[in-house]
Amino acid sequence: MGKVIAVFFSATGNTQKSVMAMAQGAAEALGGDTPLDVEAVDVTCEAAPAPRTFEPDDMVVFGMPVYAGRLPLAVKDRIAAFKGQNTRCLAAVSYGNRHYEDALLELADMAAAQGFMVKGGAALIGRHTYGSIQTERPDAADLQQSRTFASMAVLRASFPSIPGNRPYRDGMMRGSFHPLTSDACVQCGLCARRCPVKAIGPDFRTVSDDCISCFRCIRTCPKGAKNMDVPAYNNFAAMFTEKLKVRRENEFF
Repeated sequence: MGKVIAVFFSATGNTQKSVMAMAQGAAEALGGDTPLDVEAVDVTCEAAPAPRTFEPDDMVVFGMPVYAGRLPLAVKDRIAAFKGQNTRCLAAVSYGNRHYEDALLELADMAAAQGFMVKGGAALIGRHTYGSIQTERPDAADLQQSRTFASMAVLRASFPSIPGNRPYRDGMMRGSFHPLTSDACVQCGLCARRCPVKAIGPDFRTVSDDCISCFRCIRTCPKGAKNMDVPAYNNFAAMFTEKLKVRRENEFF
């Protein structure tokens, strides 16, 4: 048996947690009494990952976020760096309790086009970027569901029917809200170094239109200087929080 590899884009950690749980489930199922090791490949800040071809007996779990029902434009070149040789894979998307629409199908199609055999798909709930929506998810129960699903999916001979539409719906290619910076900023540069699309300028305040509104900088700023504290965002976030307050469950295919 080959390796189990988790490949993920995870700006705020939701997708990474879910995908690593799936990879662990796959490793346990495939390894039997001796679970296989799991390799984590984080492409969040890798605009051009080193090209890599996986072996036929490897198992790859791809995990990507959903932005407005589609994969973010930033992930496409990253996925294209990875090739399969009829390599088995699972496709997983993480979304913030609204809907994943065509994103899971899009990821499965991209994996298949790169030479992977898609053995299963998952649409998984995580904290929404905006507002206060499912703030504790994925929780322990979510992660156990993901782990159990992967352990079963990798052993099945059948191939899943992934929901979605072709052509895919129009998606949000750029972010609607660009984070602001308060006077608490000490210019440590962490935000710029960790921005997935290098949208933060050398002054650590300027944000270009490449911003995808992932809010990674807001969630990780050690001084709390990055923020979205303006009426336009606050009003939208309050509306969105109320609209999406009903818990959705994970879906597995």
